[in-house]
Amino acid sequence: MNRSAPPRRAKRWQLGQRVLVIDDAPLVMGILNVTPDSFSDGGRHFDTSRAIDVALVMEADGADIIDLGGESTRPYSDPVSASDELRRVIPVVEGLAGQLKIPISIDTSKAAVAKNALQAGAEIINDVTGLQGDPDMLPLAATSDAGLCVMHMQGTPQTMQDDPTYDNVVEDIYRFLQQRFQFCVDAGIDPQRICLDPGIGFGKSHAHNIELLQHTRRFCELDAPILIGHSRKGFIGKLLGDKTADRTAATLGVTLAVAAAGADIVRVHDVKPTVDALRLFNACRDRNLPS
Repeated sequence: MNRSAPPRRAKRWQLGQRVLVIDDAPLVMGILNVTPDSFSDGGRHFDTSRAIDVALVMEADGADIIDLGGESTRPYSDPVSASDELRRVIPVVEGLAGQLKIPISIDTSKAAVAKNALQAGAEIINDVTGLQGDPDMLPLAATSDAGLCVMHMQGTPQTMQDDPTYDNVVEDIYRFLQQRFQFCVDAGIDPQRICLDPGIGFGKSHAHNIELLQHTRRFCELDAPILIGHSRKGFIGKLLGDKTADRTAATLGVTLAVAAAGADIVRVHDVKPTVDALRLFNACRDRNLPS
């Protein structure tokens, strides 16, 4: 008797002329922050040449996407000007555009930064405000052919952790993402260009984050790829009972849990351990379990 369960339905994410196909295991988005103050790696890749080298290593280690950010969105971080953000990210995009074979994502909520990054070679806009922070972002997204990552955040980085409150965190965020997806489609954006992100750590308590991760499968019911950005975040230190502990192994634990639940993309700092873990996960997981 054949007890093998059918594989999960493959999803496609359209990025301009490129299509990313997500099949048995999630794609790996490597985090590259060119900031002095990001919560985990601030200052490590602030130099342009260093950032380029790190991105190339991530690609060699198996990353599917490089997500480049020039402004920290950690809790209570200070905003930076568009000119400062452009100065940080555009030389890196330009330096990578002719070398990387994988797509570059620009992590920004500013339309001017996104526009310049796309012109320099980026293929994805990853906006933590869900295309709500800058009135020029939605028109840019509608007229470009870039892939879009639309995230949920309650409040702003300066206020989001003051007192995050929901009636039902899973269903509230599910409805938000569903509505933003439709809003983008109604604005003329091809639905195949849209990826959705419940926004782990953005206006959520530690308990909210755990509940969202436990219900990853619910978000996968939406008609778009689902990105989970959990890497090294504060809830991990809380669960470990040690805010100073190394969070690499614990992050991998979360990665495998959301992979098993059907997440399509994982956004992580540690690319090689993640790629290795997912390779073994995919080889050894029980195919009789639904995904």
